[in-house]
Amino acid sequence: MIRSMEAADIDAIFEIENLSFSTPWTRSAFETELTNDNAHYIVLTDEDKVVGYGGFWKIVDEAHFTNLAIHPDFRGRGYGKVLIQGMLNLAKKLDIQHATLEVRASNEPALKAYSTLGFYIEGKRSRYYTNPVEDALIMWASLK
Repeated sequence: MIRSMEAADIDAIFEIENLSFSTPWTRSAFETELTNDNAHYIVLTDEDKVVGYGGFWKIVDEAHFTNLAIHPDFRGRGYGKVLIQGMLNLAKKLDIQHATLEVRASNEPALKAYSTLGFYIEGKRSRYYTNPVEDALIMWASLK
């Protein structure tokens, strides 16, 4: 099930964030997103357990994906694609025309999932990521 992120989800999201990223967001960063009118976050649940989350900022007619992750115990089951599709559906409801994101150049599973959902590589940000240092690929999708 996909639903809007709530304050009660922060503990589960923070756990997934820390299990997924070498430079995770802080708990307060997620709390702040709940009060940001331009931020739109959803969670993916399996039997009422939060197994993934994702969000974007609405900037004029674009959705800039900020972050998303699936709990490591639930990866490889297609949940990532379900979550991304949920984010795209929400963006369309908000009359957003395009979506963009950055992804580690080495993150093959994410690149494959994004590509199958209509994203294409448009550019690169050299040394965008730290720990380890790595380029980011900039991807875009049209939601028209």
